[in-house]
Amino acid sequence: MELELRHLRTVRAIADTGSLTKAAAALGLAQPALSAQLRRIEKALGGPLFDRDHTGARPTLLGELVLERARVVLPAVSGLQEEAVRFANAGAAVQRFRLGGTHGPLLGGLVDRLASAHPTAPVTTHTSWSVTEIATLLVDGRLDYALIGTCGESPPPREDRLVWQVIGVDPVFVMLPEGHPLAGRPELELSALADECWADVPGDGCFADCFTAACAEAGFTPVSVYETDTASVVHLVQVGRAIGLCRATFPPAPGLVTRPLAGSPLTWRHLLGRHPRSPGTGATAAVAAVAGHTRAAYAEAVRRSDGYADWLTTHPRFGPAA
Repeated sequence: MELELRHLRTVRAIADTGSLTKAAAALGLAQPALSAQLRRIEKALGGPLFDRDHTGARPTLLGELVLERARVVLPAVSGLQEEAVRFANAGAAVQRFRLGGTHGPLLGGLVDRLASAHPTAPVTTHTSWSVTEIATLLVDGRLDYALIGTCGESPPPREDRLVWQVIGVDPVFVMLPEGHPLAGRPELELSALADECWADVPGDGCFADCFTAACAEAGFTPVSVYETDTASVVHLVQVGRAIGLCRATFPPAPGLVTRPLAGSPLTWRHLLGRHPRSPGTGATAAVAAVAGHTRAAYAEAVRRSDGYADWLTTHPRFGPAA
């Protein structure tokens, strides 16, 4: 039998779990099938790889040698596969901009600026609620740049593979219908909204947990939270069904106002990401240009937001990144 990568993964799974039963479950195999496969691997390698008894499975000296090599080979092959997929998806060496992002006005602003500055270059977008999905497409070379957001100081996805830079940091504001009794206040305590229903957009980060924790700190549990698309959030606020959560750079909309929360208990970072070895972003000038257009789109969003530019003058830790 010739040794294959799947055999190394099997040996590593047994070592990691310390048990053939647990390794079989992790690999989606029946234990007898895994035991038979291990016997074939040990025969091919010349000796037993594990000492097994009722307490589990422990690597032999030969097993330790195989595991040491497997821990080098498997990540290297995985990295090779990622590189190959990324380069295969890079396409011809023509100027183009493949952008990914979560739903938000900054992505539209970036597309507009790139299309104006590079009228002959194709600009395409892929949007998703999942920053993990966007990051995976960036790693695989299916996107050149990603514009996403993360809650507070939480790390961006795939930091081991991607380069991220902070474009700006916003507090989270609330959206109220114009006729709401608190709409006239310049700033709101979160506790003043304890009896309200809420609406925001979904995501796979920690924002929902952070919002729940902020409410608990303010002394209440949210009555209900509608997770839906941006247009539906706006509609629910306009008709008085819910209070919306939004970034401070959220653009004006008819029938509602945005207001800051006292103490800014929730924050949002806007991030621009790229793969350091992606052919589509290899030129330093191109990277700098996209970053510059992204910062300009963010600055424009700040100017358009209802009162946010004035609010920033007394809250210097927010706004454009240095």
